[in-house]
Amino acid sequence: MLTSAPPVTPRPGSQPLPYQCRAAAYPVNEARSIALGSHDTTSPRLALRWLRERTQHITDQLDAAYAQPGLHWLTDEAEHERALAYMTSGTGYQLTLHDDSTRYVLLAYPAGATS
Repeated sequence: MLTSAPPVTPRPGSQPLPYQCRAAAYPVNEARSIALGSHDTTSPRLALRWLRERTQHITDQLDAAYAQPGLHWLTDEAEHERALAYMTSGTGYQLTLHDDSTRYVLLAYPAGATS
């Protein structure tokens, strides 16, 4: 069973932060997704930190074989630099993990970009 992160509470009268992060589970044979957390932040580096934290949370709850791609991603510094380059240039970054019954999608993107 996957746990979800608490929802982000917007600050009253505030502008959206420049980078948005989202995680969701997409169960097979279901029409709806399950939100696993969201976070708005000020920089691509902080967005990457959030992606790493949520990836760790998800992989901690997957069976070992399904957790391996996420665990590999967590230690792949070259891929982290690529994610930072994408976000800095105005492009979003997406990581997808899966098990037998669910696809887990984590994304971070500049505000105003298509999610």
